[in-house]
Amino acid sequence: MIIQPKTRGFICTTAHPDGCASQVQRQVEYVQSQPAIEGPRNVLVIGASTGYGLASRVVASFASSANTIGVYFDKAAEGARTASAGWYNSAAFEQAARDAGRKSFSIVGDAFSDEIKTKTIGLIKREFGAVDLVVYSVASPRRTHPKTGETFSSVIKPLGDTYSNKTVNFHTGEVTTASIEPATEDEVRQTVAVMGGEDWQMWIDALQDAGALAAGATTVAYTYIGPEITHAVYREGTIGRAKEDLEATGLRLNEQLSATGGRAFVSVNKALVTQSSSAIPVVPLYISVLYKVMKERGLHEGCIEQMYRLFSERLYGASPAAVDEKGRIRIDDWEMRPEIQAEVARLWAELTTENVYELSDLEGYRREFFQLFGFETSGIDYEAEANPDVAIPNQQ
Repeated sequence: MIIQPKTRGFICTTAHPDGCASQVQRQVEYVQSQPAIEGPRNVLVIGASTGYGLASRVVASFASSANTIGVYFDKAAEGARTASAGWYNSAAFEQAARDAGRKSFSIVGDAFSDEIKTKTIGLIKREFGAVDLVVYSVASPRRTHPKTGETFSSVIKPLGDTYSNKTVNFHTGEVTTASIEPATEDEVRQTVAVMGGEDWQMWIDALQDAGALAAGATTVAYTYIGPEITHAVYREGTIGRAKEDLEATGLRLNEQLSATGGRAFVSVNKALVTQSSSAIPVVPLYISVLYKVMKERGLHEGCIEQMYRLFSERLYGASPAAVDEKGRIRIDDWEMRPEIQAEVARLWAELTTENVYELSDLEGYRREFFQLFGFETSGIDYEAEANPDVAIPNQQ
């Protein structure tokens, strides 16, 4: 079939297998062009099919020659419907890992469930014995609690007062003002339940109890802080409450794992184009301006560059990882440089529909959004027939 992008708001409902495979191969080639990392040997990535989770898996496998298990919730093609981008990404990664002689396995299912945790632990013990790195990179709008059965839904809302600021329709370039009503206490509770640290804690506890976590193991989860422009809807909103819970979990896990020489970190990463970030009002416009400023200064990084720097300089560098006053790794350090943020703020004040393409890299943002789904990738003939039915090697 000929596969073209079909969008619904911030979601692309189709994905291109060849484009996704090309994107993954480019990540692999980038890592292979960098110095090797004396890092982990057996790695579990929870939330492994897109974004920072996928990039973490690529770095572990191709910079450290690590064996990996990826856990993710993605769907295969069915009838006229393509598979999800994460499915195609994972199929391409598994093939590349197999070609390179790495042990690599995929578990497709609900990472929040006890069933998937049990299945994953069984695979670890059978194939690896234990893992020495656990990456927690789950992004989901909903979670069903494995003990109580309650289903929670997250929301992206401010706290206390209605929030208004500039936003952009990145498909049309129209700059408008978005106003978002404040969250209720129950919405805060549910967002923390989905995006906070409880499930990360459950994974580490289950791995430890089963003897599937190596002594001296490291675990890392990802968060974002961002600039004052986005604080009301992000860091000081419902998502911020959830991230505070995640960071508190990281501190507890660090103390828990230190008893056997292990470590737990929360890494604050740079703002990047992801399906999740595209859903947050204000953020796509901020990222578009940030991209322009950082590209002009030669400081721009994508997911793979960020994760390579995290692994090579912070997690497995020659000296212990430097953390901020709250115990977080700050791999967003280039984004948050005062001169970068000052220029972003200057441009932000001037942004309108008429000048958005001049004052921001909105076209780059839009292109990267479609590349998440395998589209707008050079070297791919999108008028040619493509086979949407792609199998994932080593799917368990």
